[in-house]
This record gives sequence, structure tokens and C-alpha cells, in this order.
Amino acid sequence: MNVLILGASRGIGLEFARQYHAAGARVTATARQEADLQRLRDEGIKPLPLDVANAESVSRLARQLDGTAFDVAVYCAGVYGPRTSGLQPPTGAEFDEVMHTNVLGPMRVIPQLADCLAPHARLALLSSRMGAIGARSSASGWLYRASKAAANSVLKDVSLALAGRSVCVSFHPGWVQTDMGGAGADLPVDKSVGDMRRVIAGLADADNGRFLDHDGSGIEW
Repeated sequence: MNVLILGASRGIGLEFARQYHAAGARVTATARQEADLQRLRDEGIKPLPLDVANAESVSRLARQLDGTAFDVAVYCAGVYGPRTSGLQPPTGAEFDEVMHTNVLGPMRVIPQLADCLAPHARLALLSSRMGAIGARSSASGWLYRASKAAANSVLKDVSLALAGRSVCVSFHPGWVQTDMGGAGADLPVDKSVGDMRRVIAGLADADNGRFLDHDGSGIEW
């Protein structure tokens, strides 16, 4: 099985790469910094330099992946941005960083994967329940929330464009013990990723375009 992890420098993306590699998959994983690429290399994972917020870097992706048909692709790259508790406006720089990484990134990257996916491939976008609108009860981190709501829209459109060729889902990984989630989060990263891997393995055509919790239960958009 060929697996592509986009954004594997740390946290959930790195854990995805490690777990799929340990399970015997041929894993290609991306990172921005040479030190992170070397760590992947040292662990037996094929590294690929990629900065999802850089148009020139992204433009080279399809050429670098040419000839490989991926059975699973997981887009993990993301940033949180300012830790706001109310309606504190982001700066222009903060807005650009979060939206370029969390929204423009997948809009640039995922179309380049279309010809690199095996028949009936599984494509997952790491999102967050914070992007859900219907059940929202807090305005904290509103820039991050806006970016994940937009990313969910991107995934839904991808699922329509690739229907019949791939099963595409958006994931809430849970509140995970990573640099972003903090040490007080509910879930160890290995548990979150293990759950999502099991869900990915069991995805059916009817799941295309769904928003899922890490355990596979559905989340309203």
C-alpha cells in the first residue's frame, strides 16, 4: 500500500507517517525543514520537501509524485494562529498565515494529487470540530474556526469532483496531545491516529464527502 502524508514534521502528521510505516506501507511524507525531512529519512520514510503556503513549492509536487499511485493520502498541514477568546481582529499577517496554510494550501495541493491517486483511494483532510457551524457554542479561536469551516467546504467540493474515483472525508482528530492541542488535551496522539487509520481502512463509497470524528461517528457541518 502506498501512503502520502502531507504535513509530517510533527504531531498528528508525523504519527500518521510512523504508524503507516510500522504497518508495512510504503510511506511518502512531506515537511518544510531539512531537519524534519532528515528525521523522516532516518525512520525509513520517504521524505518530500513541501511548503503548502508557498506557491512555487506546491507547483513542483505533481512532478515529484509522478509515477506513484497512492492508496491513502492524508492532508495534515495546518496552523492555529492567534489564541483569541472573543472578537479580537487578527492582523493581516495572522490572517494570511492561517488562511494560506489551512485553506489555500489544500486548494492548491489536492488538485495536484488527482492523477496520483490509485482507483478507489482514500483521501482525508485533517480538520476540526471547531470548524462546524451548526453546533458552535464558543467564539474562541475564531480565525482558526473560520479557516476550518472553509477547509471543510474545500473537502466537500473535492469529494464531488472525485466521486466514483476516491472516497474523500474530513476528520476531527479529537482534542489531541500535540504542540497545538497542549499537554492537557484528551487524546494521546497515537490513539487519535490509530482511530483514524481504522476509519480510513473501512471507508465505503457512501462515506464520500462526510465530516467524521476520529472514531468514525458523523459530525454535522
